[in-house]
Amino acid sequence: MAVHALEPEETVPVGTVRERTSRVSQVVTLIAVIVPPLGLVSAMGLLWGVGFHWIDVVLFLGLYTVCAFGTTIGFHRYFTHKGFEARPSVKAALAILGCMTMQGPLIQWVTDHRKHHALSDKPGDPHSPHVGHGTGALGAVRGFVHSHVGWMFSTKGMERGDAYGKDLYDDRLIRTIDRLYLVWVVVTLGLPFAIGYAVGGTWQAGVEGLVWGGLVRIFAYQHATFSVNSICHMFGHQDYRSRDQARNNWLVALLVFGEGWHNNHHAFPASARHGLHRRQVDVSWLVIRGLEKLRLVWNVKVPDSAQLARRRVQPGGA
Repeated sequence: MAVHALEPEETVPVGTVRERTSRVSQVVTLIAVIVPPLGLVSAMGLLWGVGFHWIDVVLFLGLYTVCAFGTTIGFHRYFTHKGFEARPSVKAALAILGCMTMQGPLIQWVTDHRKHHALSDKPGDPHSPHVGHGTGALGAVRGFVHSHVGWMFSTKGMERGDAYGKDLYDDRLIRTIDRLYLVWVVVTLGLPFAIGYAVGGTWQAGVEGLVWGGLVRIFAYQHATFSVNSICHMFGHQDYRSRDQARNNWLVALLVFGEGWHNNHHAFPASARHGLHRRQVDVSWLVIRGLEKLRLVWNVKVPDSAQLARRRVQPGGA
């Protein structure tokens, strides 16, 4: 694989970071990340054969995975951070799949995220859990809620302008896909209904497909993604120095195909690879590698060993 190092590296102020999160934080993380998926799995088991069938499993898992790559690989690593270059067909596919997660139009998503990186965990960050929410336990709860869902009702979509998105506004293909956002919403809900109807032969089967492969799938993936903003800025491990509180969380990484290696990402934003070490599972990176081998993407950026060493957190301090 052709490796393109990240150049130039910005200077990061040295500060004290904890090598590992506290036991209390670990317990909170387990509750926040594990309990909701367990509840969903329990509901699936209770409804099996009644309101949940094998085709619903296929629709849920298949659309969850494919559409997720639209945000993890497309919206995030490609459109926001330019971690690689891609053929127009791949570019269009990633843009459409990202819109099908119903997290907002592409340009809105990207400009919000670029602003987050520019002001991460500082005043002006659209979804920091650490700024402007008060102190103590109540402040922490307010910050968590804001970063998870609250910001979408207050600061989302405030940066749809040239400051963070000129390259996207100048791209005719992206503008067209962006304007058709409601079409992709219809597709992401209509497709599981159509497949359910075709397989089951009744409108009830179509509605069942819509519920599990559409509504429940979108809900599950959205909250997994929201956990990157909330959990991964509060709970987890910091391997590298960055200018914010971004943390690595392996549970979130599993749910969103590598996006939970958030400290790694904030230390090396342009890297197409977030799981920088052997045991840091990053399914999105594996897909990018596959696309590269097929020559559908190129100029894939990853940090080299020297860059990793310069930002590595040393035990006991920064």
